[in-house]
Amino acid sequence: MRGRIAAAESRTVLDAMLAVFAVVPPYRLRVKSGAYVINRMTNCGSLGWHSDKKGYRYVDRHPELDVPWPEIPRDVKALAMAVADEAGVPFEPDACLVNFYDAAGKMNLHQDHDEKDFAWPIVSFSFGCDAVFALGGAKRRDPVQNVRLRHGDVLVMHGESRMRFHGVKKIVPETAPFAHEAIPAGGRLNLTFRRAA
Repeated sequence: MRGRIAAAESRTVLDAMLAVFAVVPPYRLRVKSGAYVINRMTNCGSLGWHSDKKGYRYVDRHPELDVPWPEIPRDVKALAMAVADEAGVPFEPDACLVNFYDAAGKMNLHQDHDEKDFAWPIVSFSFGCDAVFALGGAKRRDPVQNVRLRHGDVLVMHGESRMRFHGVKKIVPETAPFAHEAIPAGGRLNLTFRRAA
């Protein structure tokens, strides 16, 4: 949904997320090998996604601070639900994963398969600089389509597309329409809403 979130509305979302970051600041996760993931992240909602030597999973607390994840801000959650309704896949998210991409940020091809029921969609909001989003197929080796995601764009993955491989190839510098404290300088902020339980 190109430009679904207008500038004024995006500022409202970003302002609301600052309150979340004050409680659960972004942190660096590790993969099973012990290596750090390149992007920082945090969560809000009753569950949050986490990775460490034990693997990928959802947890109910910030693993470093040992505090519960704050609720998804009401207006932000309402917008995610409205977008899902528009896409014909109404749902109520219980998790919002927040990825902070610096200028050198990226994310390898992967599938989102830690949720209990893949019938629910994944709703993604993009803010800040453009990202070159890689959208593949059901198999890792399937051809990949590059999609430019811009500030205010919304992507909904559901149905046959729910389990497509996807990732972020790169961040395009100096493409953000405005700076905001919630967005990494020269980078991108991505919110993805899921129903994890």
